[in-house]
Amino acid sequence: MKITLGVLLILTLGTVPAWAVLGQYESSVSVDQQYLRSEDRVQAFQAYKVHQLTTTNGTIVREYISPKGLVFGVAWQAPFMPSMQQLLGSYITKLQTATPTQTHVQHMRGVIVKTNDFVFVNHGHLRLWKGSAYVPSLIPSNVSVEVVR
Repeated sequence: MKITLGVLLILTLGTVPAWAVLGQYESSVSVDQQYLRSEDRVQAFQAYKVHQLTTTNGTIVREYISPKGLVFGVAWQAPFMPSMQQLLGSYITKLQTATPTQTHVQHMRGVIVKTNDFVFVNHGHLRLWKGSAYVPSLIPSNVSVEVVR
């Protein structure tokens, strides 16, 4: 239990600036792109869009947008752990309050949290953090959760 709480605390104390927030509208992506001076590459698929923001330090954040314009998932790959508060927004409380039965720590390098309407996966070590988070109820009905990677 103490290990799990320690891992979650570390995950919430990120150092990389903000991106669009899980569950919020797509308009925040352009603000983030300007603020970070990152490249924004957009891919449009039949049932969703993906904004991929790439910064000069090698951080890549993908934001998955539903046809309703909501961010239903985020994924990251970075040399430093991104700020979970910024990426998850109000969903950070689901991460922080997850019970031991909802949390699985993997070899001290990763954590998986699954609640009724929130999934968080993160793996990392020095200079490489990868992860994703999504809200199943926001994913378009004809889109698989595997797209959030």
